[in-house]
Amino acid sequence: MILVVALLVLLADQLTKLWATSSLKEGEYHSLIGTLLGLQLTYNSGAAFSFLVNATWVFTIVAALAVIALLWFSRVVGSRSWAVAFGLLLGGAVTHLGDRLFRAPSFGQGHVVDFIAYANWFIGNVADIAIFFGALLALVLAVAGVPLRGGPRQVRQP
Repeated sequence: MILVVALLVLLADQLTKLWATSSLKEGEYHSLIGTLLGLQLTYNSGAAFSFLVNATWVFTIVAALAVIALLWFSRVVGSRSWAVAFGLLLGGAVTHLGDRLFRAPSFGQGHVVDFIAYANWFIGNVADIAIFFGALLALVLAVAGVPLRGGPRQVRQP
């Protein structure tokens, strides 16, 4: 189930990026909900909020390590809820890694395509949404004591 969710995220992200790069002009804002939500094509060499824009290679390495770690730990996931969380995280990490490796300007230095503008706050993409909700779901599951392997909930004794 993890790989199915990851593949769906990968396909949704890459297809929407294909649409964005062929339909939108870089930097041009198109309102969807006033100034709260819009479309604006940009190429991000950094991380969220354009953090460390001159260190693209760092994010390539981090994305590769995240993919490896998620694949490694996914071997023990037996819970359907955890599988969804891991799938969302893995799909987002894989598609970001693909952008870093294969998009312009060069191998390992690629810029991530962002096009969903949130209230002049930041511009993201479908992979960012998947990573956010995957991390949120993982946090909720961890706090609720849902075991990775499935089965009954682990209740902490005082």
